[in-house]
Amino acid sequence: MAEPAQPPLLQMRGISKAFPGVQALSEVDLTLHAGEVLALLGENGAGKSTLIKILGGAHPHDEGAIEIEGHQALLNNPLNSQAAGIGIIYQEFNLVAGLTARENIFLGQEPSRVCFIPRSQEEEQARALFARIGVEIDPNALCGELTVAQQQVVEIAKALSQEARIIVMDEPTAALTPREVEGLLKVIGELRAQGIGIIYISHRLDEIDEIADRVTILRDGSHVATRDKSKLQRDEMIELMVGRSLEKEFPFHECQPGNVRLAVKNLSRSSKVRNVSFELRAGEIVGLTGLVGAGRTETARLIFGADKKESGTVELDGKPIGATSPRDAINCGICLLTEDRKSQGLVLGQTVQENFGLPNLKQFTQTGLIDRAKESDAFAKFVNQIPIKVTSHKQPARTLSGGNQQKVVLAKWLQRNAEVIIFDEPTRGIDVGAKYEIYQLIHQLADEGKAILMISSELPEILGMSDRILVMNEGRITGEITDVSSATQEEIMKLATQREEIAA
Repeated sequence: MAEPAQPPLLQMRGISKAFPGVQALSEVDLTLHAGEVLALLGENGAGKSTLIKILGGAHPHDEGAIEIEGHQALLNNPLNSQAAGIGIIYQEFNLVAGLTARENIFLGQEPSRVCFIPRSQEEEQARALFARIGVEIDPNALCGELTVAQQQVVEIAKALSQEARIIVMDEPTAALTPREVEGLLKVIGELRAQGIGIIYISHRLDEIDEIADRVTILRDGSHVATRDKSKLQRDEMIELMVGRSLEKEFPFHECQPGNVRLAVKNLSRSSKVRNVSFELRAGEIVGLTGLVGAGRTETARLIFGADKKESGTVELDGKPIGATSPRDAINCGICLLTEDRKSQGLVLGQTVQENFGLPNLKQFTQTGLIDRAKESDAFAKFVNQIPIKVTSHKQPARTLSGGNQQKVVLAKWLQRNAEVIIFDEPTRGIDVGAKYEIYQLIHQLADEGKAILMISSELPEILGMSDRILVMNEGRITGEITDVSSATQEEIMKLATQREEIAA
């Protein structure tokens, strides 16, 4: 007699959740098996975060049922979720920087019957957890001094210490280098082999191709499809996410470069940027890449006047500019879309219209007063042209999706009619549909004769969007690729890891 089939590790059936004025989820189903990596995909606002917050006990669901190994689970608070064997690793880590890795792992699990904490026992258990994951980390190292990848491992160890059988990872590789991503995917493979079920949320489709067993796709709060990854082509996956067909992941762009707009010569600042020289031409998209810490963002900040250069010059249309502050660079026609749009590109507590107006106040000010109607009319043009999804011009910037936040930042610079635009990680944390729209906007700007410098850690993005590619390592440009159509990721990585004595 055949044994009955084992129930799924996790089953969420008919999950619905509404917030005031918004139906976030409508009868969503999700099934996870032991030893499986299930990719949870969808555009920003599709309902992924709401679903995992319900699973983590942060939000109660309005309708539906949740079962763990065939038994109904009541996940009405985070402690119940944790007790049910669920570990949620959010994109923003829940670690205390001033505590050690060991202390963070066992925070909240300290015994209450004794007046001391068995530190030697915790240290031994922490080492065992790291060994189980396959990574060596000093349990007594302060979390604030660990790399992002190491902090990620501490979060995983914390979940395992709570005997989690289900681990949810929300954009776990957003801030990792390619080498660290490779290490994390190896860790996930180890966890899968140990029978742990993993829900993996990412906008990076290359990772989904490599790690996922099945894919569940949400769109506008509804369950669209669940498929075996082996039977789902990338184009079909994208179409299911965005609800429309994209001819290619990267839109076509025919480069017709004009005159040199920006010339950077021997730019230097300590060991971060060393004798960097390059040119940007009108209508050209130049990709700047390299490993984290290579000096890409530091170079952009020097051009923009955000940091003081020690030597070197920056020329715009053949004339030297002495930009000693962002205001100087902006007045010269250079703008920077920062790597971290939330902390550096936007004032999240202000409205989208106010954010749009900040660098353009002179245009909207008369006799010392801001003409809000004029500002609103100018912003409305970009809301329709780009387009930007907002409920009103008074909507707080923090409530927008990542893609729409990026568009607001872009709109304020377009209003300045900037001639040189530097994009630093323009699609980080943005879903595939919004990425395509950002790519189209970048192409449109190039077609209008703008000079574009695009910094990105995503090598497919660099290869898919660039007319030329510059590669940095240890503060220096170690190579330039002009024949992008035949270039490979391996070629870029070789230049990105090239040692100084070889490059000299």
